[in-house]
Amino acid sequence: MKFYRIYIELTNICGLRCSFCPTKELPNKRMSLEFFESIVKQAKAFTSEIACHVVGDPLTLSNLKEYLDIIHQHKMRAMLTTSGYFMKKHSYDTLFHPCVKQINISLNAFNKNDTSFTFEQYLNPILNFCHEKVKRKEESFINLRMWNLDEVMSEEAFNTELFRRLNSAFNVNLNLKELNPKEKKNIRLDYKVLLHFDNYFEWPSLANKNYGHGTCQGLSSHIGILADGKVIPCCLDNDAVIELGDLNYKSLKEILYGEKSTSIRDGFKKGICSEELCLKCSYKNRFNE
Repeated sequence: MKFYRIYIELTNICGLRCSFCPTKELPNKRMSLEFFESIVKQAKAFTSEIACHVVGDPLTLSNLKEYLDIIHQHKMRAMLTTSGYFMKKHSYDTLFHPCVKQINISLNAFNKNDTSFTFEQYLNPILNFCHEKVKRKEESFINLRMWNLDEVMSEEAFNTELFRRLNSAFNVNLNLKELNPKEKKNIRLDYKVLLHFDNYFEWPSLANKNYGHGTCQGLSSHIGILADGKVIPCCLDNDAVIELGDLNYKSLKEILYGEKSTSIRDGFKKGICSEELCLKCSYKNRFNE
């Protein structure tokens, strides 16, 4: 059994309250370095890439480099996903750590939060980071995420200003009205610096309507591990509604080959959702269209 990546949540604290994210039910938690390394050692048998988040922002951790050092020591690659608000907490050497394969920056975090930051104060460190990457000829990817498109273009004012700034910073000619995520989801801004765009998505919840059966990439391309050690089949199950097991008590191998994991995985192969949360998840429609 191999996964494209395993999501390991270093912390479930993101430092923001984005309106498009679900309300976190679990208490604030930070995974200890010792526990993290024990999980990385087990994860090596199943993947070569660690995504350092589920809902928390790894850049809120002042000792992020120590977690990246562990990933590097075990000859694995890392992916970081951040709101972009906490980039100044870390040196470029940390953010361009040799194990980091990709950094995703969720730009739509700015206009979905009530902060004292101006758009310039938020965006300038991100743009400087991109330019430094190109200057250093770093091989890691930077994905500037704009996952806020919808049919009525409700974020048109924000996106128009964002495009104006990106056009100026990268000497490109982006046209907001030409974006079509069904045909293309990214545009190159510079060397391994991409603008990645997509539609808003609905987080799975037991309170959602029933969307019916279907298949999913959970337990196929990836799994998730929350900061408290609970293993989940999907990176969108941020409160462990579908808890496969707890790494404080069982090994990752035991959990992944356990009865519950096997049942969910076999169901997806047949287009059947064996869990209520999966039935009430609309994100799986992206794999069933």
